[in-house]
Amino acid sequence: MSYRTAHPLPPVTLDDVRGAQKMLSGVARMTAMEGSRHLSGLVGAPVHFKCENLQRTGSFKLRGAYVRIAGLLPEERAAGVVAASAGNHAQGVALASSLLGVRSTVFMPSGAPLPKVAATMHYGAEVRTHGTVVDETLAAAQEYAAETGAVFIHPFDHPDIIAGQGTVGLEILEQCPEVRTIVVGIGGGGLAAGIAVAVKALRPDVRIVGVQAAGAAAYPPSLAAGRPVSFENPATMADGIKVGRPGDVPFRIIGDLVDEIRTVSEDALSSALLLCLERAKLVVEPAGASPVAAIMSEPDAFEGPVVALLSGGNVDPLLMQRILRHGMAANGRYLAVTLRLTDRPGALATLLGVLSVVDANVLDVSHVRTDPRLGLTEVEVELHLETKGPEHCAEVNSALRRAGYTVID
Repeated sequence: MSYRTAHPLPPVTLDDVRGAQKMLSGVARMTAMEGSRHLSGLVGAPVHFKCENLQRTGSFKLRGAYVRIAGLLPEERAAGVVAASAGNHAQGVALASSLLGVRSTVFMPSGAPLPKVAATMHYGAEVRTHGTVVDETLAAAQEYAAETGAVFIHPFDHPDIIAGQGTVGLEILEQCPEVRTIVVGIGGGGLAAGIAVAVKALRPDVRIVGVQAAGAAAYPPSLAAGRPVSFENPATMADGIKVGRPGDVPFRIIGDLVDEIRTVSEDALSSALLLCLERAKLVVEPAGASPVAAIMSEPDAFEGPVVALLSGGNVDPLLMQRILRHGMAANGRYLAVTLRLTDRPGALATLLGVLSVVDANVLDVSHVRTDPRLGLTEVEVELHLETKGPEHCAEVNSALRRAGYTVID
């Protein structure tokens, strides 16, 4: 879906982004750009990954946080800073504050991944938990700022933050000057806005595509309404872009400069994360994999060369395990089936024999004998199988039904 709005000049300029780039020299890395042969084959043109998952703190967030805090007056620094984040902005603020000698307090939602919480404390911040979504955590941090005088460092809704994130756009143009399309995930909008300011000022011909998780897609209705509107009860595995309302400052820039907003499903996100791990050997969190999900979902929609921004790589190993299993299931490489059979000696061996014939690898078996839904001589068996793709899954189900088993959908 494409949007354009008529506004005066944006509150962030190319000069602001260039100033931020100078400020970040020696602080943020120029992260690598890697080609993806698999996605290039799908698109029919070169596709590159901009690997901000390899940035210090594991995401692009250090850029904006450092620029914002470095620009504070001495008396503001003395009061300390406070932030709210599910993890990546938290780590960026914590490290930036430590580098600049500023005291930091970070509010995080109760469900924030434990590795992100631990890393934030390791970088020197005091961590407090509040709320279940970022919007609730933001409110708590702003209240703390009002009570203590600490300077609130917003994760996306400030010109300095946007200028800092825009330095990614300058690097993309330097590393891939022939780029035609840049694909970037959008939560509150700071990263996409910053990239759009930098890239459109230098290369207005480059198409910029923003990507949101379908379960937390606040930008399409907001852009259609011409103002930021709240997305009720956002729900997605991509916690880095799980934001219920666009920021006022990035919203205006995105409306002016971003060419298109796309949404992706949870299945697409998990499949993209799996692809990054298997094909590119890159650990990427679901939010960071959203541009890959968009390209995989409709490769013909992107003119190459394409740069997909992998915005972060901070993912809880337990969540990674669940997402990978979800991704394998979405790709037909993992199948869970529940069926009923007669509870007699040899019944399970017979069942496993059927699966062996169709070359399905059994990962786990679970028996249920005491469910009131079952007959006196019945047992319910749940099987977790490793399969080879959608056609193989269909073959396994057909073989079970031909053998007389009742498969429970």
